[in-house]
Amino acid sequence: MHGDALPGWTGDLDSALDQKLGIELVEVGADRVVGRMPVVGNTQPLGLLHGGANAVLVETLGSIGATAHARSRGMVAVGLELNITHLGAARSGWVTGVAVAVRLGGTVASYQVEITDEDGRTTATGRLTCLLRPA
Repeated sequence: MHGDALPGWTGDLDSALDQKLGIELVEVGADRVVGRMPVVGNTQPLGLLHGGANAVLVETLGSIGATAHARSRGMVAVGLELNITHLGAARSGWVTGVAVAVRLGGTVASYQVEITDEDGRTTATGRLTCLLRPA
């Protein structure tokens, strides 16, 4: 799920679902997380990228950002709320998600995520809010 330039702790967050969807991390930080996912293998019956796969990408990227923030405080992050809006269809190639921190507080971290296709078109947006709690 991650490359050599990423923090080593990201390997501890590699989940079976992320592996099944083929999610790859590109950039990791508390302020911004970038990852990508193939469309092939993650489609619904009409051949479009499954909305649930989009939701998993949003949750994965936001959770990793929140974890980066929480780790700096000796805490862990757990999801509180996830929402996603599907704006366009992806049928092939890869989609890329960019999660940008909206709030990095002492007890809450929230991320806005934009998912784009290989042509740069926004296919979905989402938001993940995580609770930070003691490790």
